Amino acid sequence: MKTWRLACLFVLISPLCQAHQLKAAVTTVLFNERSGNIEIMHRFYLHDTEHAVESLFSHNADIFNNVADRVSFANYVSKRVELKTGAGKVLSLNLVGAEIDGQFFWVYQETPLFSPINELKMRHNALRDVWSEQVNLVNFEGKGKVRSLHFDGNDDWLSVTF
Repeated sequence: MKTWRLACLFVLISPLCQAHQLKAAVTTVLFNERSGNIEIMHRFYLHDTEHAVESLFSHNADIFNNVADRVSFANYVSKRVELKTGAGKVLSLNLVGAEIDGQFFWVYQETPLFSPINELKMRHNALRDVWSEQVNLVNFEGKGKVRSLHFDGNDDWLSVTF
């Protein structure tokens, strides 16, 4: 009977031990006609961000209490995300800001809308230099059907068409 109870206990707590083992981030690229910008919103798990700043900057880094560490991480992300037109023209992405919201760390970027937008090329290497298993999903919204890019493994530049 004790063995059965112990087995049940392991089954119940194993999902808790496995919680958040996947290294993943989600980015939304929004074509916002009202603002006249392409708005980019990166959502990272705060837990991952906390470990990343310790690995990238210092073991004493504190994403919760140190504004400079939040700024450093936002700058790190902005240097690892790039957009180009389908013809290869690099789009200048401006870092708008970053914030902690619940269990997530958000980084915001933007660039002016242009026309026509038929294709974009993107590179999203944030945290992929920290963890080889990092996956970055990018959803493009505001130009018809939602399109997605999935960065993992050795992905470098990926393209999306509209």
